[in-house]
Amino acid sequence: MSEAHGNLKVFTIGAYGFDELGFLQALREKNIDTFCDIRLRRGMRGARYAWANSARLQENLRRLGIAYVHLKELAPTREIRQKQKDEDERWGVSKRERTRLGEVFSDLYTRLCGDNIETFFDRLPPAARNVVLFCVEKEPEACHRSIMARYLQDHFNLPWQGDIGR
Repeated sequence: MSEAHGNLKVFTIGAYGFDELGFLQALREKNIDTFCDIRLRRGMRGARYAWANSARLQENLRRLGIAYVHLKELAPTREIRQKQKDEDERWGVSKRERTRLGEVFSDLYTRLCGDNIETFFDRLPPAARNVVLFCVEKEPEACHRSIMARYLQDHFNLPWQGDIGR
């Protein structure tokens, strides 16, 4: 981590529960200048969340003057995601109904953060100050973005400012 990144504020946000305008307004209200997409796949099914598909999302962010960074290396691998899917089945919940992550997923993803966190710092624009970690789940505790935010807080003293719009 460079000294320039020592003043970062880290936020998180999910797509579910927002419409396009509400999502963009929430980013503006927190003065987000850097948007880190930590999804493995950057597409969403259906018309309701078409605004969160990569091309449209990047165009909206560009119009707002927000830098876009895709950090595929910090997305859970298919194997890690399968562990959570197995846990969801045991709990009898769907991905959208999930309110927390399983211990196995959390442990594996925390390890992935440790292995790949330098990618986050290497790819941030030098002027980044208010950074948001983005994925799709509505609840931060049901998404890997909360694990990454805590990792940055615990290992780099970058306080997690919370989930935007929750």
